[in-house]
Formats: sequence, structure tokens, C-alpha cells
Amino acid sequence: MDLHELIISLAEKNNNKIIMLVSDGIGGLPLTPGGKTELETAETPNLDALAKIGVQGLSTPILPGITPGSGPGHLGLFGYDPLRFIIGRGALEAAGIGFACGPKDVALRCNFCTVDADGKIADRRAGRIPTEESAEVVKLLRAVKIPGIEIFVEPVKEHRFVVVFRGDGLGGNVADTDPQITGVLPLDPVAQDEESKKTAEIAKEFFSQAKKILANQPKANCLTMRGFAKRPTLPSYEELYGLKAAAIAVYPMYKGLASLVGMEVVGKPATLQEEVDLLEKIYSDYDFFFLHFKYTDSRGEDGDFDAKVKMIEELDKVMPRIAALKPACLVVTGDHSTPAKMASHSFHPVPTLIVSDLARTDATNAYGESQASLGGLGHFEAKYIMPLAMAHAGRLGKFGA
Repeated sequence: MDLHELIISLAEKNNNKIIMLVSDGIGGLPLTPGGKTELETAETPNLDALAKIGVQGLSTPILPGITPGSGPGHLGLFGYDPLRFIIGRGALEAAGIGFACGPKDVALRCNFCTVDADGKIADRRAGRIPTEESAEVVKLLRAVKIPGIEIFVEPVKEHRFVVVFRGDGLGGNVADTDPQITGVLPLDPVAQDEESKKTAEIAKEFFSQAKKILANQPKANCLTMRGFAKRPTLPSYEELYGLKAAAIAVYPMYKGLASLVGMEVVGKPATLQEEVDLLEKIYSDYDFFFLHFKYTDSRGEDGDFDAKVKMIEELDKVMPRIAALKPACLVVTGDHSTPAKMASHSFHPVPTLIVSDLARTDATNAYGESQASLGGLGHFEAKYIMPLAMAHAGRLGKFGA
């Protein structure tokens, strides 16, 4: 019996609600040894008050030492073993914008970037080109034509867009073309297995035509390709947990991941305040709520310690409204760490807080990495957060006689 079979056998129906608040990339590092992380630097009176009545620990998104992408990081939070259920970023982005991938489709998430006169990447995100500008540039790429292949090009947000190749004999295992650094050329799309060779060749041709189309753009004069993927098959939240689940997020990728696990994506919030407004509005209609906050991650990726601190403080300000709903279980966590010091995702475990009347309150008195390392949840894999949430909401029965 695996974890999912066990949960299915033990899940119980009741009216107790669960809120999972995911502050993307919330874990961090001090800028100097012995200093404070972004979370520990931020003024967070509301999160700290919850820590005093809850229980904390450190969750490892994948395995110790492994740096996760956003897809596997969230899958773990949702209780799906990210080493068993592999979802490429392209499939997530496509689902996030409501594009229904079929069996002949390979989706990829693309970034506009800025290259210099030598074709080397000067800005990996094209200055985070505004969405309204990016969408107009995306339309130009619909002129790319490849015999025998249908091509769909759709805008996402800022510098991000989705490309879907549809045709026979396409595999989804192709290496990313983003080198993750500036000052170098974009990489070639390289097939990682035999069945993906055709996809890699199509991607090369798409890039070649696209580069000519974009050549005169002031910012988005090139592109990189990431997360080639076919659509996966996953058991739903209803099947696994018996939960009617809602997802509230701003960015399409997170909506996409939620939809792939059977959550209903609700509304079109544009800010954190609007997300909480929506949560309050729909609170009587669902059992489980996934609430996503992106900007702790993006500020960390920008390497901006102070800006990440401010985003954490913005998050703290809405906590009283979330707590006032009195869920049977409130989980506050992140999908991974994004230390500003590294300006990237990292392997570090994530401070995780559970607040519930059934929580065995520990001695921690502030939400943060150092306190979480001493908390009653200990160190554990993120795929166990959902069983813990179910248990703290009184939704898991006894195993065995």
C-alpha cells in the first residue's frame, strides 16, 4: 500500500476546512554568516502570533540537497510524490492559461529575453517586459510555420509565453535552452531520448524563424525555451482526499498545476488583497483552499533582499483576515526557498507552520527558519504536509484495528 492508497482508505468527510497559504520561495538565507534571513528580518507580528499557537517544522520539497522547480515543489505540497509524478513546466503553463493539451501535443514555457549584438543573453527576462507589450510580440510569432506541425503561441504574463507543438511522434523530453546565466548564447534544444528527437528538431526550426521575427524588438529580441512536456495523468484531490478544492492564484502556472490535480481555479485576482477578498467570498463553497503568493519568490530571484522582506511584510498584513475565517487547519509554507543571496531557487528546507485546535503547540514564538528548525514538526518531506493537514482537520480515520 502506497501513501495515496492509505490516504484514500482513511479519508473521512466532515465540514472542517483547510487553508494552505503558499508564499512562493519564502525560505531564505542571511546575507552574512550568523545574520537573519529575509523572513527573520521582516516585521511579521501576525505570523509570529500564529506561530505561538501552532506548530512548526522544516519541510524538504524533494530530498535533502535537491533544488526544486516550482512544479515539483507544489506537487509535493499537494501530497504528490514529485519523484513519481513528473510534470513539465510547459504543461503547467498551458493548463494555467486554459489551453487543453491533447495526446499529440508537447507544450513548452518560453521566456522572451534580450540578446546583444553577438547574440549573447544580456537579460534573461527582457526587462520583465509588461504583459500588454509582451502579448503584442507573441502575436508576431504566430507567423512561424513548420510543415506537418500545428503551432500555438499564447501569451502568459510579463516575459512568459506558451508554445504548443501538435503532431505525430512528438516526445516531451527535450533539454531547456535557457543557460540560466547572462553573457552566453542560448542553448540548443537537445533531445534526451529517442522519441523526442523530432520535437528537438521542430524546436530548433521554431527558434530559427522566431529569432528573425524578433530581431528588431527593443527588449524581446530573442527567446529561450523551458519545460518541454506532455500532459500528465494525476489522481484528483476529490479522489485522494475527498475534498472539494479551490485554487486562488494570480500567476497562470500555479492555476495550471492546481487544475491538473483537480482543483477548481476560482476568479481572476490580480493582487494579494483581491485573493483574500475572493477567499472570503467563496469560503462556504469549498473544503480546501490553495492560496498562492508569488512575489516573495520573484524578489528573491531578483537578488533583492530588502524587496523580499517587504513582500513578506505585505503577506503578514493579510494574515488576520485569513485567520478570522477560523479554518480547522491553516498551513503556511512555501514550495521552495529562494534566497536573495543566491538569486535563485535553492535546496534549503522551508519553514512550515500548522495552526489548528488539534496542533500540539511547540515552544516556538516566531515564524522563521531558525525557529522552525526547533519546532514540533521536525524535519520532514513536503509530501507529508497534506496528510498532516488532513489529520489536523480531523479528516483522517484510524489505520488498522
